[in-house]
Amino acid sequence: MNDTSRTYDVVVIGAGPVGENVADRTRAAGLSTVIVEKELLGGECSFWACEPSKALLRPVLARADARRVPGLKRAVEGPLDVPAVFAHRDDMVNHWHDEDQVEWLNSVSVDLVRGHGRLDGPRQVVVTTPEGGTVRLDARHAVAVCTGTRTALPDLPRLDDIRHWTNREATGADAVPRRLTVVGGGVVAVEMATAWRALGSEVTMLVRGDCLLTRMEPFAGEMVAETLREHGVDLRFGVSVTSVAREEGPDGAVRIGLSDGGQLDADEILFATGRTPQTDDIGLETIGLTPGGWLTVDDTFRVTVVEDGWLYAVGDVNHRALMTHQGKYQARIAGPVIGARAHGEPVDTQRWGPHIATADSAAVPQVVFTDPEVASVGLTAREAENAGMRVKVVDHDFRGVAGAHQYAVGYRGKARMVIDLDRGTVVGVTFVGPGIAEMLYSATVVVAGEVPVERLWHAVPAFPTISEVWLRLLEAHRG
Repeated sequence: MNDTSRTYDVVVIGAGPVGENVADRTRAAGLSTVIVEKELLGGECSFWACEPSKALLRPVLARADARRVPGLKRAVEGPLDVPAVFAHRDDMVNHWHDEDQVEWLNSVSVDLVRGHGRLDGPRQVVVTTPEGGTVRLDARHAVAVCTGTRTALPDLPRLDDIRHWTNREATGADAVPRRLTVVGGGVVAVEMATAWRALGSEVTMLVRGDCLLTRMEPFAGEMVAETLREHGVDLRFGVSVTSVAREEGPDGAVRIGLSDGGQLDADEILFATGRTPQTDDIGLETIGLTPGGWLTVDDTFRVTVVEDGWLYAVGDVNHRALMTHQGKYQARIAGPVIGARAHGEPVDTQRWGPHIATADSAAVPQVVFTDPEVASVGLTAREAENAGMRVKVVDHDFRGVAGAHQYAVGYRGKARMVIDLDRGTVVGVTFVGPGIAEMLYSATVVVAGEVPVERLWHAVPAFPTISEVWLRLLEAHRG
C-alpha cells in the first residue's frame, strides 16, 4: 500500500494472533479494516514464544514419556539429536518468514501497512514505514491496540551490555550453552529450564520467591521442581540477581552477583521475570494517556478512560489474561462488539453473552509444557475462597487411575477439583502429570459451561484412559 493517507472503519495496531483475529472479525462484520505491524505478522507467539518453545519441548517430553514405557527405554537412552530439534523448531516458525500470514490477510480482505504505528489524536494512526515514509490512517469507528508485551527486565547496572537472553533468544538460539542461568520461576522459566537441560546445558534457576508457578495450585510447582532437580537442574529459591557483568570476547562468561552474597558464572543468562506492555511508543500521550502502562478496559475491551469509546485494547496489553489463546478469545469478542456498535446494533453484555469476555475471570485455561505437564482452568482453591465462595477441594492421585498405569510405569501425577458448594458447580480444575495437556479442554467445558456436579456422573470416561480421573474425583466428592 503506497497511499500516504487512507480512511478505514477499523485500524488495528499489532498483527500478532490477537490483532489478526480482531481484523478477521471486524472484516467479517462488514467493516473495512487495516492492520499495522512493524515486525513479523504472527507476532511474538508465532515466532519467539509459543510455537518455537513448544517445538523445542516436544522432543524432550516425548523422550521422557518413552522412557517410562516398557520396551522403549533402551531405544531412547541416548542424547537428543540437537541439530534435528533445532531444524524442527525452524520449520515450525517457517524460518522466521511471514509470507503465509500475508496470504491469509489477503484471503480475508484485510489491508496491511508495515511499519511502526503510533496514535496521533482520536481515531488517527500515523505509520512510519521501513523505507522512512509516512502513512496516515483515519478510523471511522475504532482503533484496536494489540501490541502485546515484552520481557520485563530487572533494573540492573550494565544489563544492556551483557547480551542477555529473553524468551526470544531462548527460543531462537542455534547453539547449546554449556552453562545457562535462568532467572525467574514462572512458566517461561520452567519451560526453558526443561528444554535446555534436556538439550545439554547445565542449568541453574534463580527464583526470588520460595516456589515455582505461584499463580497455580501449590502442588503444581512442587511437582515440577522435584522433576527439574531429578534432571539435574540446580534450583535455588530465595535468591535474586544483584549484579551482572560479561567478560570480554565473544565467548566471555557472565559473572552474576547474588543477593545471598554468592557469585555464579554462566555462558548465558535468561531473564524470565515477567512481562511489560508495549505501550511506551504508540502515541498514548496524544490522547491524554500515559505511555508505558497497561490499558484498562471494560468487558467489551473498550479503554475505559477514553471519551467516545473509539479505542479498544485487546490481548496481553490489557493485563487481563496474558496468554495467546485468551487474547484470541478476547479478539473474537471485541471484533463483533466493534461491528455491532458500528452498525447501531445492541451489544449483549449478559454473563457468557456474545459480547462480553466472561471467561477472562471465570475460565482461563493454561498448560505448562514441563515434565510433568501442568494444566489448569478456572480458579485455584485460594482464589475461590478469596472470592467469597464456600468451596470444597477434592484431590486424587493419578496412581489410582488405570489409564495412568497404561500410559507410563511409575506414573506420578495429581488432580484437583474445586467445587462451589452453593451453586453445585466446578469452578477450578488442575491436572499435573505426563500427557495431561489434552485433557484440559474437557475441564474447560465443565467450568465454562457451569455443569452441575451431579450431571457429571453421566459423563462417562472411557476405560482405560487417564480421563477416568474425573470419575475418581466425583467418587471422592460423594464419599
